[in-house]
Amino acid sequence: MTDLPVPDAEQAAPAPRVDSEVGQLRTVLLHRPGNELKRLTPRNNDQLLFDSIPWVDRAQDEHDAFAEVLTGRGVEVMLLSDALVAALADERAHAAASATAVDRRRIGNELADALAGYLATVDAKGLADVLMAGMTFEELPAAEGASLVRKMHHPHDFVVDPLPNLLFTRDSSVWIGDRVAIASLALPARSRETALLDLVYAYHPRFRAAGRAYGASSAPVEGGDVLLLAPGVIAIGVGERTTPAGAESLARSAFADGLAHTVLAVPIAQDRATMHLDTVCTMVDRDAVVMYPAVRDTLTAYTMRMVDGAVAVDGPAPFLDAAAAAMGIDRLRVIDTGLDPVTAEREQWDDGNNTLAVAPGVVVAYERNVETNSRLEDAGIEVLRISGSELGTGRGGPRCMSCPIHRDVL
Repeated sequence: MTDLPVPDAEQAAPAPRVDSEVGQLRTVLLHRPGNELKRLTPRNNDQLLFDSIPWVDRAQDEHDAFAEVLTGRGVEVMLLSDALVAALADERAHAAASATAVDRRRIGNELADALAGYLATVDAKGLADVLMAGMTFEELPAAEGASLVRKMHHPHDFVVDPLPNLLFTRDSSVWIGDRVAIASLALPARSRETALLDLVYAYHPRFRAAGRAYGASSAPVEGGDVLLLAPGVIAIGVGERTTPAGAESLARSAFADGLAHTVLAVPIAQDRATMHLDTVCTMVDRDAVVMYPAVRDTLTAYTMRMVDGAVAVDGPAPFLDAAAAAMGIDRLRVIDTGLDPVTAEREQWDDGNNTLAVAPGVVVAYERNVETNSRLEDAGIEVLRISGSELGTGRGGPRCMSCPIHRDVL
C-alpha cells in the first residue's frame, strides 16, 4: 500500500518546530467543541472530568471567537477534527483507528466483532465522529444473536466512550523542537486521546515528513505540565497528571536529541485546582511569567542535566531561581494572579494563570479574570481577551486549548 499524495499546500507549510512558549506563534492545533460535549450529563460529567454541563452552542461560539483572535494575529489554525479525518483517509490509519475503539474486555467478543465490522464500513468522517463523540449501545447496529452485554447495559450507555476533553489539545501532545511528544494521559477518561494523536501525527500529510515522535510511555506525562521556558530549557510539572518517571523519561529523550540542556522537574500539589503546571504559571514574555502568588515562594525545582554522559539531578531549589539560572538571565519577572489572596484564588481557579502567548509580550486570556489581566497590562503585556464561560467548564484556559505546532525561534 502506498502513501497518499501530499497536497501542495501541505508541502509548502513550514516544518513543525517549537522552541519556546513565547516565540511568534505561526501554527496551532485546536479542537472545536463538538458532539462529544453533548454526551455530558449530570450522571457522567464527573467521570468525564467536567465540573458542569456546558452549553455546547455557546462553547462553540466562544471557541470560534478564540480562533478568530488567533487568525487575526496571523496564526494558522488547524482543527483536530479536520486533521483526524485527513489522517483516516489512509486505509492503514482507518484500520488502526477501528481497533483502538473496540474494547473486547468490556463488551465481549460478539459485540466487539459487530462494532469492528460496522466501523470498517464507515467513511473517514463517520469514523472520526465515532472516535471523538463515542457511540451508545442504542446507536450500535444490531448484531446477530443475543448479547448479555447489550441486554445488561442501558441503551444510552457507551459502547465507545466520548472524548470531551479533546478540547484541551495542549495535554495530548506537545512539540519540543522538531519532535512531538505524544502524551501518556493519566486518567481513564482521556486514555484514548493518545491513540487519536498517534494517528494524526503518523498519517496526516502535514506531519508524515516531520520529525519523529516520542511515543507515549507507561509513565504518565501530560502537555499541560510541559513549559518551554527558553530554547534548551524545559520545565515539567510533577503532580496529579505527570509522574516523576514520566518527567525523567521525557527529559532523557530531549537530552538524547539535543533539544534541551536543562530540564526542571517542578513538584506541584496533586489536586484538581493545580492539575498541571500551567494552572499556576505560564510564560507571558521572554523573561516574565504570570504566577499564582500562593505558590510563588514555595514552588521548587529539581534540575536535570547531562554530565559526562549521564543524567545528573540537583536540588530542590526555588523554582524562580533555578529557572532564571537555566535561562541565563538575572531573574524572571513575576506578575501575580489577582490583587489579594481571595481574588488570586478565584482567578487561579478560573484559569487566570493559563495564558497563551502569541508573541513575546502578547497573550490570550479569559476576560473574566479582570484583576489578573489588569496586572498583566500594568506590566506591559498586551492582553487579548476572550470569553470562556462555557469553555472553562472542563477546567482549562487558552493555553490548555492550544497545541502550538510552529513558533518562530527567539
